[in-house]
Amino acid sequence: MHLSVDFWIDRADAPDELLSDTADILACARNAFDTDPHLVDLARYPLTMSKAEVTERIRSISKPYADDLWYRESDEPVTEHDYDRYTASLDLTRLPDTIEVRFGMVVERTAMRAWPTDDVVYKSRETIDLDRFQENGLFPSDAIVVLHDSADGKWCFAQSYNYAAWVRKDKIAIGDRDEVLAYRQADPFLVIAGNRAHTNFTPETPAVSEVRLEMGARLPLIDPEDVDHNVDGQNPAASYVVQLPVRSDKGVLEFRHALIARNQDVHIGYMPYTRRNVLHQAFKFLGERYGWGHSYNARDCTGLVLEVFKTFGFVLPRNSLQQGHSDIGDNVRFPIDAPAEEKLAALAGADVGDLLYSTGHVMLYLGCIDDEYYVIHDLTGSGWADDEGNFQEGAINSVSVTPLRKIHASPEETYFDQLYAIKRLR
Repeated sequence: MHLSVDFWIDRADAPDELLSDTADILACARNAFDTDPHLVDLARYPLTMSKAEVTERIRSISKPYADDLWYRESDEPVTEHDYDRYTASLDLTRLPDTIEVRFGMVVERTAMRAWPTDDVVYKSRETIDLDRFQENGLFPSDAIVVLHDSADGKWCFAQSYNYAAWVRKDKIAIGDRDEVLAYRQADPFLVIAGNRAHTNFTPETPAVSEVRLEMGARLPLIDPEDVDHNVDGQNPAASYVVQLPVRSDKGVLEFRHALIARNQDVHIGYMPYTRRNVLHQAFKFLGERYGWGHSYNARDCTGLVLEVFKTFGFVLPRNSLQQGHSDIGDNVRFPIDAPAEEKLAALAGADVGDLLYSTGHVMLYLGCIDDEYYVIHDLTGSGWADDEGNFQEGAINSVSVTPLRKIHASPEETYFDQLYAIKRLR
């Protein structure tokens, strides 16, 4: 019964109460861009940057990993020679004294990488699924600024609203700044409400055919009359007409009309921010395999939270540590080593949909049953405590519903032991 979203909705107080209206949420987002150092308002991004600034930003991501790493394909170690090769691929010596910033958009789901390479590396056999060169994911309709190209010309260093790293150039298109910013502000718009959606198949325009779109994507909504009720030979009466960014043969940003069938899980405008909707959005990912940094065509703990709250209009930093220490929302914080009684007292005041932060992890609070606090989260997991309190080792590797105090982050500590913050987005 714990795996049923209706079970938790039935237990929630006032599940349909509007927690914040869209205007207040967007005001919160504007304030977040003003105050949070990990969020970047691309509309205010400088048009030029110095060589030193760009070099520093790239070097903050592209640097040797603190621990030893191994290549997944060969099980050979990553050597100093390998890092020299990766450093050369950055081509930093070619940077001019002044860099003209380019604006662009993502046209296909793609990874953000620590280095301009697809090499997959791991830290230990126990964490082989965690590619330590994988940083984040970007999705169609995401806006970026581009600061530099790799030596082979196949990668570029890009800044999104909450992260900067290397992305493949064939997954993005470079365009006019005003066009990119106008796309992100277009109204009316359609929000992807499902864990994913796809545009309709069309043989006429392959670039917009069956494009995978992720939860929270915001797409300009087009009046069918503006396309004469015909998109690539299909009448849009049973679909939504949206505008998608595409990449020309020369890598230039263009826009094309596409259809999203009305059987897809979408919403016109942002969704109402209610407890019911928060729970429904989170449970749409239930059972999905864990994907570190949005790898495996999936997401990790913070990716889950980001996508859920995007559907309401919220913006958050990319990493759990950044989120947990951000002033966004109403926050209750305590030392990680705070007494259990202090943490339990804080949890007693938690509301459905609050975010709980442990070391390197974030969870969404569901409720309390028989003095046990339950969460839904995306985790790898070290194991769990059985009914006698004995540690049982094992991986979970999926979006799961678990009791907070019985799931272990390590053999020695549970996520409750490492809990340090509770955040309420309002």
